[in-house]
Amino acid sequence: MSEPTEPPWTAEQVQGLAPDASSFTAARKLAGASGWSATGHGGTPAGLWGLCKGSGSNPYQICIDLTEPAYRCSCPSRKFPCKHALALLLRWSAGQVAADEPPQWMTEWTTSRGARAVKKAEQAAAPRTEAQERAAQRRADKRAESVAAGIAELRTWLSDQVRHGIAGLDQAGYRPFEQVAARLVDAQAPGLAAAVRRLAPVPSSGPGWEQRLLAELSLLHLLAGAAASPDGLPDDLAATVSSRVGHAVTTEQVLAGPPVRDRWQVVGTRDDTEDKLTSRRVWLRGRDTGRPALVLSFAMPGQALPVDLVLGTELDADLTYYPGAAPLRALVAARHGTPRACPVPGPAQTVAQALDEVSAALAGDPWLFQWPVLLRGVLAPGSPWHLVDPDGDALPLDPSLGEPWRLAAVAGGHEITLAAEWGPTGLRPLAVYDGTEVARA
Repeated sequence: MSEPTEPPWTAEQVQGLAPDASSFTAARKLAGASGWSATGHGGTPAGLWGLCKGSGSNPYQICIDLTEPAYRCSCPSRKFPCKHALALLLRWSAGQVAADEPPQWMTEWTTSRGARAVKKAEQAAAPRTEAQERAAQRRADKRAESVAAGIAELRTWLSDQVRHGIAGLDQAGYRPFEQVAARLVDAQAPGLAAAVRRLAPVPSSGPGWEQRLLAELSLLHLLAGAAASPDGLPDDLAATVSSRVGHAVTTEQVLAGPPVRDRWQVVGTRDDTEDKLTSRRVWLRGRDTGRPALVLSFAMPGQALPVDLVLGTELDADLTYYPGAAPLRALVAARHGTPRACPVPGPAQTVAQALDEVSAALAGDPWLFQWPVLLRGVLAPGSPWHLVDPDGDALPLDPSLGEPWRLAAVAGGHEITLAAEWGPTGLRPLAVYDGTEVARA
């Protein structure tokens, strides 16, 4: 008999895998239905399998590789994962799937996956031919020319804003910014395009918008100037500027960096959708090093985001950071053991400690617009609400989020640990810890 695999996921984690709400609703109904047979979990790599009666004469075969996770189902659904895979995961998380030896059809699937992974790794490791090297260099040179032209156009536009004045921008809407951003996308500088788009709401943001817009234009001017002359910059700052422009760093390059091993606490998560692309931000904090880290993932419509980093858990792992002057984004390079519950993350910061950390990060990367903090304190109502730490120092909550009634209900007037993103408009709560459990803020 195969060794039992401890179910690491709750029903909430399984729900995070669902491509849409209807799939999870159908999966919950299916998980409690009859018609399941030959279910089991175990094997190497750790897997989950089962047969589920469908509309035809043959049951659907469901295979799940728990290490990624990855799925296969013989049903005709185009959703990924389908309701059958989700239902099997729900049964497993509820303790309704026993450890067993995998059947042949499960073994064949995992073997074929392993073979494809080996082939892919061999292809990636294979040296490129001279022709491929020349072609890659031509593409890089062409992109560099395009980006340089885009930066030059951006600098001209920025000068025009100062020369002609910004008084009419509060009546112009988003169009002037969208036009510039579109040209930067064409110039293959998506990071600069995103920075310009972030300016668009400022002129309509109320009294004082002129000062706020000028401050943002100044930062963009600083970035454009640095991007135009990167050779004189220190290596870490040059890497930051390159990433802000929109140059991608490969996974292989990141994983080649020095690993940082720690007991990484998953202190907060946030999902955002823009232009049909969903992003998931998972904030980690090292229990021993105190270092923050951001693991970022993306999914197109119909795809599920990864759920291997679960809010309120802690994992012993190696992280490698993306290069930069204020390293924050990272990849999980290696795991040492399975995650465990972490109802009280820490050590928590005082307001002064958090602001010192933010200041140091901004000194390295002045274009940062959010930074993770883990604060201990009491909520104080007001306009806006504040979190007050034991020293009496306070930080405001972002007033654009509305009244934080859910957060106040969880806190109940008591001291809490709050994971949040700190930015120019205040704290954006992510999760709250009361000492026994975690709740999304």
